[in-house]
Amino acid sequence: MTRIPHLVLLATLALLSGASARDVQRSGAVTSVAACAHKVGPIATCHARIVATRDGVIIVGTTAPSGYGPGDLRDAYKITANGKNTTIVAAVTAYGYTNAESDLAVYRTHFGWPACTTANGCFKKLNQSGAQGPYPAQNLGWAQEAALDLDMASAMCPACQIWLIEAKTASLANLAASVDTAASLGAHAISNSYGSSESGTTTYESHYNHLGIAITASAGDGGFGNLEFPATSPHVTAVGGTHLVRAANARGWTETALAGGGCSAIYAKPAWQTDTGCTRRTIVDVAAVADPATGVAVYGPVTATTSGWMVFGGTSVGAPIIAGVYGVNGGTVTYGSNPYAHPGALFDIVSGGGGSCTPSYLCNAGPGYDGPTGMGTPDGATAFGP
Repeated sequence: MTRIPHLVLLATLALLSGASARDVQRSGAVTSVAACAHKVGPIATCHARIVATRDGVIIVGTTAPSGYGPGDLRDAYKITANGKNTTIVAAVTAYGYTNAESDLAVYRTHFGWPACTTANGCFKKLNQSGAQGPYPAQNLGWAQEAALDLDMASAMCPACQIWLIEAKTASLANLAASVDTAASLGAHAISNSYGSSESGTTTYESHYNHLGIAITASAGDGGFGNLEFPATSPHVTAVGGTHLVRAANARGWTETALAGGGCSAIYAKPAWQTDTGCTRRTIVDVAAVADPATGVAVYGPVTATTSGWMVFGGTSVGAPIIAGVYGVNGGTVTYGSNPYAHPGALFDIVSGGGGSCTPSYLCNAGPGYDGPTGMGTPDGATAFGP
């Protein structure tokens, strides 16, 4: 495989990844572009964002960029165990990812993790029906999302089996069918870093209802009230986003909430949610790093035939991180209820957020449960099991 020279800036990459001028966002001095073009109707959009120049050109290098690696993330979230090789963490994405196994190998080798391959039983790529081929054609933006998912799940649970389930298309029907496939084949945790407007999604919600399996879903990056399915499902763990930086404190890190949260217009509040600001399901349940300004290192495709190091943000980062933490725990899962039963095993995010809402906790972080970060971020794996 050809690799892009260090820090070469390719002017065509934003277009190749489905990004356009409307997808360019800035967080402080950092610019990012969306990996996937926005879709409407029963079509999902992946939530990955990639750090770029101010003109929206993805920044690529052949050595690890400044994004956080596994050691940083595991230290920030106090993950010390590696999981078990009998535990499956699956990522559901759309379309194909030709070099998934070889790109994951580069990531793991760089950070010192053991090989995770088809041959040694650690890695498995499956199509929507659960077969090892044929696979759908590659879509670059969704392949970039898949690279992020595989790297983050691997970072948190390096001893786990890491599976990639490739839906035929980004339709909710095909993505939901892929979740069923992962569940039927024994996944302990299933990560979903995509979303669509929750209107008209009741047809698909039952496919995310798998008792005993941790199904994580990124909440999206549209800010307060811009809710997306499947994060609004009462049967998933909805993952919000934070800004994560090193600090001279006991934890060694500080986290503040990004804008997010809100009330589902469709789905009932699960029994373990006791906040009163929403009569229906409140978003989110937990959170993890998502700000591109404090993004994570990912090795993945930058064109159809080349790979390189990029820095990723978006709530797409959090869904596979939390799925990996569920994998490390490996214990009994009851939908998204587990973190609510272990508030002392989470870092309570008490500042950040954004927007004006009543009550204020729905869009601003504060002590206890809040809309942007839910119950908080992982402080070890205890909160993600019995």
